[in-house]
Amino acid sequence: MKVLKIAAALIMSFSLASVALAEERVGHFKGKESNTLAEAVANFNETNKQLEALLAGEVNNNDIAAVHQATYTLEKALEKIHSELGTLAETLEEVHLASEKFNRDGVKTNGDKYIAVVKELNKLGDSK
Repeated sequence: MKVLKIAAALIMSFSLASVALAEERVGHFKGKESNTLAEAVANFNETNKQLEALLAGEVNNNDIAAVHQATYTLEKALEKIHSELGTLAETLEEVHLASEKFNRDGVKTNGDKYIAVVKELNKLGDSK
């Protein structure tokens, strides 16, 4: 009987240690930085391909941990893209206002800024 209690205690210890290790592995990750729109789009496309591959088959615990880690990079990428979209709306408004006044310089300067961001965002659709 004493041997069974010791065995049960050892099994519980190993089980708890395994859970602790799994939690430590999953933990919190930094994720790839997305300091520019170009980085954000690249990270978004690359990490979504990885995520799609992870979800394509049987999803095991290692896959779930990899998904968890990927979400950090995706969250940073989406945060940067969201920020750029807010700026993009403001830039478009500047183009609009300049066009109302036939302000050639304003249309050209702000229009070029707008198109540069749009071209970067178009790469989101080019990921396949």
